[in-house]
Amino acid sequence: MVQFINDIMQYEFLQKALFTSVMVGILCGVIGSFIILRGMALMGDAISHAILPGVAISFMLGINYFYGAVLMGVITSLGIGFVTQNSRIKSDSSIGIVFSAFFALGILLLMKAQTVVDLSSILFGNVLSVRSSDMWLTLGIGIFVLLIVFLFYKELLITTFDPVISTSYGIPTKFVHYGLMVLLTLVTVASLQTVGVILVVAMLITPAATAYLLTNRLSIMIVLAALFGSISSVLGLYFSFKYNLTSGAVIVLVATVIFLLAFLFSPQQGIVWRALRTNKQRTSF
Repeated sequence: MVQFINDIMQYEFLQKALFTSVMVGILCGVIGSFIILRGMALMGDAISHAILPGVAISFMLGINYFYGAVLMGVITSLGIGFVTQNSRIKSDSSIGIVFSAFFALGILLLMKAQTVVDLSSILFGNVLSVRSSDMWLTLGIGIFVLLIVFLFYKELLITTFDPVISTSYGIPTKFVHYGLMVLLTLVTVASLQTVGVILVVAMLITPAATAYLLTNRLSIMIVLAALFGSISSVLGLYFSFKYNLTSGAVIVLVATVIFLLAFLFSPQQGIVWRALRTNKQRTSF
């Protein structure tokens, strides 16, 4: 670890990787908290896969992948909502239809554009090769997303836990929902270089799920999820750099280990403590 810290002080590419991965961990934790409380894990998976055609078209046009990815993410969320609201098909089926079709189209377009290296990086991430433009893009997205969450925290809180009451208060629930989808799309785009489209859903869900096992308050859950996301990113970067492993996969595995520790040893929800309490109650009788 000491050598890793010295390398960070010395090499600029490691500094960029560390900053970007921490920012991604924070963003995924914050937005992921709302995603899992709303039962929208599948939507996160859908958007993370469906932005691939936008990335491919951006490569073909020679523009930054940010624009195509965000546009495709918005189209995906609107398309899923349109199919669900105008047919007998339920939301989970709509999500499966739309995101699998877009993901397949994206792979074909990337292959057509002959960007195999870019395809590998986009699918699985490579934070050690992050560019300055990617780092500043992630920072810009991070500031915007965190600012929106801070300004509209009350609306997000109410619509998350009780959409019916929020409607009676005059809060536009559909607008808030699609606004959250835009934020989810932005966070997904920011995570491309770090964990890739295949693993970004794990970073959206796992740190937030870990925090959910430790608290019943949304504000604390968001802080804990951001903390766990950051820790996962830093440790994942360390192990991927030290052992020459794929950064995205290692970051996700570290997040999973943290989740398992909470799953086993959480004071209220951990299965180990619950088993001990149950056993103590039985022996007391």
